[in-house]
Amino acid sequence: MVVANPNYKRLPLPASGFGTFADFYPFYLGEHANRTCRRLHILGTTIVLALDTLALLTLSLKVLPFVPLIGYGFAWTGHFFFEHNRPATFKHPMYSLMGDLRLWWEVVTRQRPL
Repeated sequence: MVVANPNYKRLPLPASGFGTFADFYPFYLGEHANRTCRRLHILGTTIVLALDTLALLTLSLKVLPFVPLIGYGFAWTGHFFFEHNRPATFKHPMYSLMGDLRLWWEVVTRQRPL
C-alpha cells in the first residue's frame, strides 16, 4: 500500500484551504516531520484508545476526563518542544483528529515507519 507523504515533507498551507481529508492528510504529515513529535502522538493516541476501551469495558466514565488531557498533552508537547510549530488542531480540529488516528493506524499496522 502506498502511504501519503512518506518522507513527512513540509507542504505549504493552500490559500483555498482543504476540501477533503485526502487533501489535508499530506499537509498534516508534513507538520509532523520531527520523529519525537510523531512518537509522542502515537504514545498519546495509544493511551487514549486504551482509556476509551477501559471505559467501555467497565462501563465507567471515571477515566474519560483524562482523555483530552492525555491526548492533547502528548501531541502539544511534541509540537511546542520538538516540532516547533502550531498544532493543526487549532484550525482543522476534525481533520486533525482524523489525521492522528490514521497516522496511528498506519504506524501500528506497519504501513508507515515511525
